[in-house]
Amino acid sequence: QVQLVESGGGLVQAGGSLRLSCAASGRTFGSYQIYWFRQAPGKEREFVAAITWSGANTNYADSVKGRFTISRENAKNTVYLQMNSLKPEDTAVYYCAADRFWRTTWGTPSSFDSWGQGTQVTVSS
Repeated sequence: QVQLVESGGGLVQAGGSLRLSCAASGRTFGSYQIYWFRQAPGKEREFVAAITWSGANTNYADSVKGRFTISRENAKNTVYLQMNSLKPEDTAVYYCAADRFWRTTWGTPSSFDSWGQGTQVTVSS
């Protein structure tokens, strides 16, 4: 199993950019698919983006398509989420999750192999 740590969150004005990182420990990182989710206050956790172990396939929520880009560097055990053209509605705690399987349905959080602790992203208007 891998342990995940997110970083890169912060306060940014609308229209700005941030790059989140999800750093993993464990030599099997390269075999895991990685998912980004976010949770705003009072709302359910929602899917943002995902990438397969090889980086060959990605998936995005409609709300972030064309603005966010997910990528990974397995040699650095890190997945990135580049967020451009940020909007106030992107404000949330962002979490990365790992799973050995490529998924398009999410189930409960406990169904994923690992989660990070989250990083706060705040977009001011």
